[in-house]
Amino acid sequence: MIRFECDYATGAHPKVLQALADTNFEACPGYGVDAHCQNAARLIRLACQAPEADVHFLVGGTQANLTVIAAALRPHQGVVSTQMGHIADHETGAVEATGHKVLSVPSQDGKLTAGQLEALCQAHYADPSVEHKVQPGMVYLSHPTELGGVYTLSELEAICQTAHRHHMMVFVDGARLAYGLAASDITLADLGRLCDVFYLGGTKAGALFGEAVVILNPALKRDFRYLIKQRGGMLAKGRLLGVQFEALMEDGLYQRIGREAVDKALRLQKAFLDKGWPLLVPSPTNQQFPILPDGALARLSEKYTTCWWSKPDEGHTAVRFCVSWSTTEQDIDALTGDIRAL
Repeated sequence: MIRFECDYATGAHPKVLQALADTNFEACPGYGVDAHCQNAARLIRLACQAPEADVHFLVGGTQANLTVIAAALRPHQGVVSTQMGHIADHETGAVEATGHKVLSVPSQDGKLTAGQLEALCQAHYADPSVEHKVQPGMVYLSHPTELGGVYTLSELEAICQTAHRHHMMVFVDGARLAYGLAASDITLADLGRLCDVFYLGGTKAGALFGEAVVILNPALKRDFRYLIKQRGGMLAKGRLLGVQFEALMEDGLYQRIGREAVDKALRLQKAFLDKGWPLLVPSPTNQQFPILPDGALARLSEKYTTCWWSKPDEGHTAVRFCVSWSTTEQDIDALTGDIRAL
């Protein structure tokens, strides 16, 4: 089977794996205070043009999300997300388990707008019994969204301006950030300039595991390592995270991984459209959501795995094809050829 259901089905990029092998017998201090983590953090600060940033390495995305959000919010505050946001729909209530509510707003494409955020804040503070309601204290965005959408720089700027005007922090979930950067006009430097905190996802972009949390807001920096430890995110062999991000950040590998996967995904998109199969949503990223005739899906499922998404009607199914750093040109050639042959 050729697997397209997710972008984390394989192990590590060869350069990451080689770096791990090369440093395997190094004896380092634990818990992320080793020279590899320090150098990886330096490389990330350089890429983000944010010399003042604190960089911390955690193991996975849900862990990063709940640790950052719980650290940022006071007990009476919640985090604003679209109803499709990962924290709202796919993390088993992890944020709520920390004692903070996810304040969900509707979205057809997974994106939050500055107008929605402004309306939510105005409605909250206009309520005469405002202190009886959970106060919006942070904005959660993912770039790309769960539907493969990306924010434009102007959209991100407007959201950040709105959030900061209402004394809210902005947090960008970057689990698939390598692919979002490749498909938008937003750069790491833009994130470092505009956001309070974000992370570079490694798990879905060439690492065996790992996410690099970048903190810009001074209010979040103090005691953050205490909170990583408390939430179970402090890896004893922390150097394993540093080594991987050193390899990803050297020579632009992280950005190159994203561009190559997006280019391959857009070849798939063209094949779907040329066949007359519409897209559930337009996506410029490594995630593609075609609506396939059920018969065609059954044929393709003999050779390719996908992720079920929705059932638009009795005869069609929307599925996700997810391209990753490890998807080969041969994989794309095989799938596009089989699509044409149906």
